[in-house]
Amino acid sequence: MKSPATALVSVVLAGVFAVGIGSVVARGQAAPGSAEAHLAVAKAAAGTEHAGLFSVICVPQEPPAPRTAPGEPAGPPPRARWHAEPVQVFDNLYYLGEKTVSAWAVTTSAGIIVIDTIFDYAVEDEIVGGLEKLHLDPRQIKYAIVTHGHDDHFSGAKYLQDRFDAHVMLTGPDWDLVESAPPQSKPKRDLVISDGQTLTLGDTTLTFYITPGHTLGTVSIVIPVRDHGTPHVAVEWGGASFSWVGNRPGYLSAARPRSFWFNQYINSAERMRDVSAKVGADVIISNHPIFDGSEAKLAAMATRKPGDPNPYVVGRDSVQRYFTVANECAKAGLISNKD
Repeated sequence: MKSPATALVSVVLAGVFAVGIGSVVARGQAAPGSAEAHLAVAKAAAGTEHAGLFSVICVPQEPPAPRTAPGEPAGPPPRARWHAEPVQVFDNLYYLGEKTVSAWAVTTSAGIIVIDTIFDYAVEDEIVGGLEKLHLDPRQIKYAIVTHGHDDHFSGAKYLQDRFDAHVMLTGPDWDLVESAPPQSKPKRDLVISDGQTLTLGDTTLTFYITPGHTLGTVSIVIPVRDHGTPHVAVEWGGASFSWVGNRPGYLSAARPRSFWFNQYINSAERMRDVSAKVGADVIISNHPIFDGSEAKLAAMATRKPGDPNPYVVGRDSVQRYFTVANECAKAGLISNKD
């Protein structure tokens, strides 16, 4: 049986499940350059560490469950369905997300940077309440970075903007995506992220890379972190699933067919693999727990003893393999999903 987190993630990844690239990697010798050959490479790269990423973007799944269960009233789901406790992951990095949608807080000597703002119905509980439970002051939130313009990541931003005067940051294309979304909780257009831009707050500098694929303006982030004083480098892959599969509204057109989106994703995954190698990234985080194994890793953090390794420090080779999974599964999708 699937855990609630695994089952519910399909709500925010609707469309992924129509990918027709085969439910298993073919046994034996696959033809070079075939979808099966790319899937075999992805499966080998995934191992057990990146099984969540492989399971969502490489293997067709069952249809997504509705956000509201039969008999439940319309509106936000019950708190028990989405609430997760906050967790300190590194000296300066904290998990403040829901069960299936992640938010992160980077603490600096001059304030707090929040990465992704989850749903509007959860932001006060998870982000504000989470910071307070961790003995941090939410009034110190200076920036809210939104990795892409889907409502599970941006709709809490208005609350942080209005209550704490936090600067909200998206790329230009994804500000446009936010503003074109149906009426809902939306932040006012504020700061625009450019490719290669850095954000320095106090003693910490984040670096942004525009990595189109999940959306036109998806942004991935390099984040310096410390574990009991030991420095590490974390990378957040800003959008993992294939949003355009299944004819998601607003994606496919004559100018932007499936091949356009797959190629954008392939190029971005290759780029972030190169960036990760250059910066020595040994930590991978995501904006959905299924993609970085956070469900198990957060539980491990709760029982971590002095001297135990940090489960989020997976090593440089593992980070490279993560982007290989993303790249190879997209190549398989490109072959199998013709325009």
